[in-house]
Amino acid sequence: MGAVLPTADIGVFGGTAFYSFLDGVEEVAVQTPYGAPSAAVAVGTLEGRRVAFLLRHGPGHSIPAHRVNYRANVWALRRLGVRRLLGPSSVGSLQPDVHPGDIVVCDQLVDRTSARDDTFFHGPEPAHVSFADPYCPELGRVAVDAARAEGVTVHEGGTVVVIQGPRFSTRAESRWFSSAGWHVVNMTQYPEVVLARELGMCYSGLALVTDYDAGVQREEAVTMESVFRVLAENIERVKGVLRRAIPAIPEQRACDCAAGAMDPGSLPT
Repeated sequence: MGAVLPTADIGVFGGTAFYSFLDGVEEVAVQTPYGAPSAAVAVGTLEGRRVAFLLRHGPGHSIPAHRVNYRANVWALRRLGVRRLLGPSSVGSLQPDVHPGDIVVCDQLVDRTSARDDTFFHGPEPAHVSFADPYCPELGRVAVDAARAEGVTVHEGGTVVVIQGPRFSTRAESRWFSSAGWHVVNMTQYPEVVLARELGMCYSGLALVTDYDAGVQREEAVTMESVFRVLAENIERVKGVLRRAIPAIPEQRACDCAAGAMDPGSLPT
């Protein structure tokens, strides 16, 4: 028989700094039928809520967005019992009124990635989950309220366009995305969000704006160094939002995120 794994109701994708406020942290290696997750999962407690953290990009940010094993990451948290999932991420602004340091709690997504493993449904029975509204509205409201209480400028709703990476956008692409009315650009939200939906998990992103995308408002090109600098300057504020949001998540769900989801018992182990 395999080892008994710890359980958690709430999951977070983020860096090691994000789980410094948890009590009784235990790191556990979760095996998945889709390969290894990006890292061991850190499981701990915050105000009586069991929380599982997973490093989306692995230790030392060693895995670029297009190489992340999203299926293994999402499946690992679901195996530990996670039903509510928060996904902090760095994004570039596509609109002049969305500033570096702001947080956007998106409600829509546009996928511009390619060749990513983006489903658990490979047959033999066809299955099609509803993805008209990709993000959980109930969890999104909790995130918005937490950001406001923390004193962070937060945008309630918005569209994230997800690009393949690892390169940043050209100026022409950036102007195209902006003219479409989309709000931020990112490399990791897809397929993370749809995989969570396939497993019946609620998902809300905390999109921290680290820069204006190329061609939006200023002439400087986006660089990895500038993104990491703004991220470092704001990491404590994002942690503060998580500390407020996690205990405020309702114990019982009042959303439709689990409708049409895969039966976890049908997954290979």
